[in-house]
This record gives sequence, C-alpha cells and structure tokens, in this order.
Amino acid sequence: MFKLIRRAISFLLALIIIVPGYALFATWKAANYPATNLSAAAIVIPGAAQLNGEPGEVLLARLQEAKRLYEDGAAPLVITVGAGAPGDRTTEAAAGRYWLTQNGLPKSAVVAIATGRDTRRQTQAYVRELQSRDLSSVIIATDPYHCRRSATMAEDLDIKATCSPVQSGPNNLANSRSRYLIREAGAYLSYITLGRRGIHISDHLNNGAITLGSILVR
Repeated sequence: MFKLIRRAISFLLALIIIVPGYALFATWKAANYPATNLSAAAIVIPGAAQLNGEPGEVLLARLQEAKRLYEDGAAPLVITVGAGAPGDRTTEAAAGRYWLTQNGLPKSAVVAIATGRDTRRQTQAYVRELQSRDLSSVIIATDPYHCRRSATMAEDLDIKATCSPVQSGPNNLANSRSRYLIREAGAYLSYITLGRRGIHISDHLNNGAITLGSILVR
C-alpha cells in the first residue's frame, strides 16, 4: 500500500517537473530554431498595440518581418489581425494594413481582420478567412517566444503553420528576457492542457501581464 502511494507521489512529482519542462523547451526551440525557406498561402501578423493608427514597437517589428517575407515571395497574401481597445479610433488590424500599404505592399495583397485581442480569438478569426478562400497554410510573423503557441493554435484548426520570428524590436531574440520565455511557456502549457478542452485563459497583455481574469468555458 505504501509502495503504491510512493509511486503515485513520484509520478505526480515527475509530471509537475516534466510537463512544464516540455513547454519551456518547446517554446525555446521554436524561437531559436525556426523553419527556413518559408512558403505558404498567406502571411499572418498577430495584433499588438497601436496608438491612433501608429503601430507600437512590437507590432512594427511584426509588420517589418511580414513585409520582408512578402517581398521575398514567401506568400502572395498578408493578413493583419486584431481588434481595438475601448476608446481606440482604429484597430490593430487596420493600423497594420495601413502601414503595409504605405510601405510598398499593394492594397489588394493585404487583408485586415479587426477581431480579437488575444492569440486564440485572432487565430480563429484568420482561420475563418483562410477557409473562406480555400487556403490552408500560413507563415506567422511574430515574436520568437510567441511562435510555438501561435503555430500550435493554427495547426489545431487544420492549418499548416510555420513561424518567422521578428528580427527587430523589443521582443526579438536578442532583446527578449527569460521572463518572456517563462510567460509564453506558461501560456503554451495553459493552452495545451486547458485551452484544448474549451477553457480559454486570455493572453491579452495588460501592462505586461497576462489577463487571467478572462476565463471562458466553451
């Protein structure tokens, strides 16, 4: 009896160590060893803060990466995603589309989807757009430590997803601190353990922290 209890405790302790360790490693690996020779039907830019139509530093880095990919011929379509905050005069998606079209991309090549202020809702929104166009593959231009989670969410909706980490801005690999890695690994772990079961914890940033108060059961 005591042996069974000890084995059960040992198993639980192993899970407590192994599962978070896996999430941390998977998030780190996706950031440090991204896919190369990228090609897809569309490039997606997850939303981030904007101010009166001017992309913030994080969003700007994602837009610049998407622009580079488009000009390299990685995909013929670019999708910007993201709603606005209460009181905003525009949306993250609209700000992103405006910046891209003002910096060389044709308007016909850029679609703005003003939906979602967290990764899961934004993913659901752009996947619907892809499906309406009979497309099934994307390159996600985002922060390195955001790659694993954002690609996993797309893949769970039957989209072939790869990630191209930003090369500039405050969240590129050189500038990202361990705190961001730990936060993203935690968000990834939350998604694969709870999100896939219909419990959604929003990752919308509020002063740099995940908003844990928004939990939706679906």
